[in-house]
Amino acid sequence: MNLKFIRTDFIASVKSWTRSPGTVFWTILFPILLIMIFGAIFSEGTDVKYDLIVQNMDVDDETNFTKDFINNLKKIDILKLDEVGENKDIKKYMLDEDKPAALIIPEDFGLKASDYINHKIKNPDIPYTNYSLPINLTIVIDPSDQSYVALQTIINGVIGDTNLGLNMGEKVIGHKEKSSLGEDFEFIDFFVPGMIGFTIMTSMIYGSIERNTKYRKDGILRKLLTMPITRAEWIFSKMLFMLFLSFISTLVILAVGILVWGLTIKVNIFLPVLIISTSFMFSGLGMIIGRFVKEEETADMAGGAITFPMMFLAGTFFPLDQMPEFLQTIAQFLPLYYVNEALRYSMIHADLEKTLFFTAFVFVFALVFFIIGVFLTKWKED
Repeated sequence: MNLKFIRTDFIASVKSWTRSPGTVFWTILFPILLIMIFGAIFSEGTDVKYDLIVQNMDVDDETNFTKDFINNLKKIDILKLDEVGENKDIKKYMLDEDKPAALIIPEDFGLKASDYINHKIKNPDIPYTNYSLPINLTIVIDPSDQSYVALQTIINGVIGDTNLGLNMGEKVIGHKEKSSLGEDFEFIDFFVPGMIGFTIMTSMIYGSIERNTKYRKDGILRKLLTMPITRAEWIFSKMLFMLFLSFISTLVILAVGILVWGLTIKVNIFLPVLIISTSFMFSGLGMIIGRFVKEEETADMAGGAITFPMMFLAGTFFPLDQMPEFLQTIAQFLPLYYVNEALRYSMIHADLEKTLFFTAFVFVFALVFFIIGVFLTKWKED
């Protein structure tokens, strides 16, 4: 082994690295961003609280059985109960308040349970025939929020403890589940809109940064001065190409999802509008960042420094309500957050009002990034 060559080459590589301030900056910044993001997300994991709506339809219960059951739920530290009236449209309320699950206690719940208990105490050998068992509670879940899984476990635990405490030898209390958006929806349906937004974001930002950096290094931008085109025309043409790639990526995701996983998402006029706005927005952002990246070696790091925070903080993979409040606030300043929300409200909830609300933000971001990109692109300086 030629140790002299290895030492010389290593020293040369280190010197080359230190002579590129951009490379040094992004090499150090990237791991700092990662530890800060994941540290902020998971450092408060022990303080997570799960929102649970409780709709008590058994308002006339005189046995206190229903009241005691709700009090048992209140004793669980990680539960944050939101008790609503019996006349509330629970599915609409879940959507409006962005809650992952609701527990509906049926009418005469306490009366039926108490009637069974009294019968078994007085007549243990006579079969109970007044009501069918078990007496079911209803759990309404939002499949788009994976925190409902933890809520299911907690509710099942309370139901199991209640049955165990009754000591009747039978399953007195049970439950049935419903989806707040219909039985056909599964979590994969809600993951796909976020995946579309995330895919467009990464391909647009990375592509724009790498392409601009390469053009600058090869002197192509300077040569554009001799051509009869404006900066806006050049940027717009590149954005059109990136838009073409965005539609290809989206079609591939939808095709595979439908053929392999049987997606039940809704495709409407908002999907192409959002793809166009999202593509223009992130390709414009990539051009802005690329204006400050001088070396091709730092292009990927610069792209990662922008995409990673948005990837994990904009609700693509982690439910926002599972994050600390300050991160939820930060998410509302990230363009990808509005893309994800617009796509989900369009493709899943079919909520026109909220789709328009979030789409408007995406459109404004796209317009702003395009204008800034035009002003920052200075061919003479390159």
